Amino acid sequence: MAMAMSASAPAAASLLPPFPARPRSVSFAALPPSRAAAGLRLGLVGARAGARSVRCLAAAAGGGGAMRETLDKVVGAHKVVLFMKGTKDFPQCGFSHTVVQILRSLDVPFETLDVLANEALRQGLKEYSSWPTFPQLYIDGEFFGGCDITVEAYKSGELQETLEKAMCS
Repeated sequence: MAMAMSASAPAAASLLPPFPARPRSVSFAALPPSRAAAGLRLGLVGARAGARSVRCLAAAAGGGGAMRETLDKVVGAHKVVLFMKGTKDFPQCGFSHTVVQILRSLDVPFETLDVLANEALRQGLKEYSSWPTFPQLYIDGEFFGGCDITVEAYKSGELQETLEKAMCS
């Protein structure tokens, strides 16, 4: 089953038209792992205004409510957010690469966060979305889906419609 899924990611990516200009990216500023850590820091780095930060006041080992609040802020601050393995310029898995290619082909501005940079973020997102895998795409503050759902929605035109509505709202 894993073979079939991994084979579909590159195949889907090859069906996509070449992508235009690169949207700005978002990086995750990770703190060293520590149970005594005072908090986590999600750093959103934008091309316009330098760095903006959302602070999670929970310790790395717990504080699910604060993580949820932080993720609400991150997801709500941008029309399109992709939590992925790696960055949009250097994806660390084929599924993340496929979703980045789809979003680029649609010329939609999107933010990305690297879930490999911090275990607490990765686990917190799994609970936040009730989705166990990455990438995770959020559109207009709502969880849209992972790679397979995004590919199917792209092929059917549903993704384009959803993105168009989100950009106009």
